[in-house]
Amino acid sequence: MFDNNELRELIARAFSEDVGTGDITTLSTIPRDARISGRFIAKEEGVLCGIDIARAVFEYADPAIELEALLRDGDSFGAGDVIARVRGRAIPVLTGERLALNFLQRLSGIATRTRAETEKIKGTKARIVDTRKTTPGLRVYEKYAVRVGGGGNHRFNLADGVLIKDNHIRAAGGIAKAVAAARLRAPHTLKIEVETENLAQVAEALEAGADIVMLDNMTTQAMAEAVSLIAGRALVEASGNMDSRDLYEVAATGVDYISMGALTHSVRALDISLRFDEGSQGA
Repeated sequence: MFDNNELRELIARAFSEDVGTGDITTLSTIPRDARISGRFIAKEEGVLCGIDIARAVFEYADPAIELEALLRDGDSFGAGDVIARVRGRAIPVLTGERLALNFLQRLSGIATRTRAETEKIKGTKARIVDTRKTTPGLRVYEKYAVRVGGGGNHRFNLADGVLIKDNHIRAAGGIAKAVAAARLRAPHTLKIEVETENLAQVAEALEAGADIVMLDNMTTQAMAEAVSLIAGRALVEASGNMDSRDLYEVAATGVDYISMGALTHSVRALDISLRFDEGSQGA
């Protein structure tokens, strides 16, 4: 699922940032031989994502810690549901608690938001996809969360495809010139997508041979007209503040994709807590 070395490096950096020279509170209050058990409890309904990363966090803190997942990534849960159980030495569990929750809450928030958005366009052919508006260093995990929630992934990085946006068009001297240059220099295996803002640009992108036409911040009526104009000669992507739009109306225009940066760049972390069992010390 993930590159184990990259994940371990990420967790190591996270521990270095969070723990510093030591968890002084835990080390000064908890006996070194104390053991605890606890439960990850959802405080609201949602879609789980990141349970294996939470397990990796505790394994980094202490390989002897046991995390028993009661749900899998992609499973839905309600408020009060127990997601997982953890048991082990108290000090490393407490030291890793916040990091495990940070990953679990953020990724579950992304999966939950994505699931909600995909539900809005059921019955249409459109698919919700993400963008590159992700947290630096966390892209592979946040895009994984989008897939867990039922969405799709746009480009992972700038090498994944040609996406000619407004500034490229201005710098290149127009859509036709930009697409022609891309055809000459980019590998033939990559699709060429062009961002358009009006029907004239849509026609120009088609004439230039774009594989995908992005409709940026267009009205619903303009999108429907663009889809009719394109008539299956290219894939169509709707983009631009889609989180404030009626997604079913957008999807009903006939677009193939709806890209939403809000899935990752401003998502709210889900409320999940780790609650220790009473009397677990020394267990």
